[in-house]
Amino acid sequence: MDTVDTVTENLPAVFAGTVFVLFGGCLLVWTCVRLALGVPVAEGARTGAAAALALLFAVSSLGLGFWCFGRI
Repeated sequence: MDTVDTVTENLPAVFAGTVFVLFGGCLLVWTCVRLALGVPVAEGARTGAAAALALLFAVSSLGLGFWCFGRI
């Protein structure tokens, strides 16, 4: 019964960690591709500010996802 409780307690952390890592990784790749192609990261925003903000959210999301996995 103890292993069932462990799985039940860790399952939300695994789900949240997976979501955050996938989102952060995709956002990081998307932002880098947009910058490499020279197209705007966000319509109507300055390229530097939009790229910095997108990269900040990508790295923060990746960090939060790895933190969730570290809590397991």
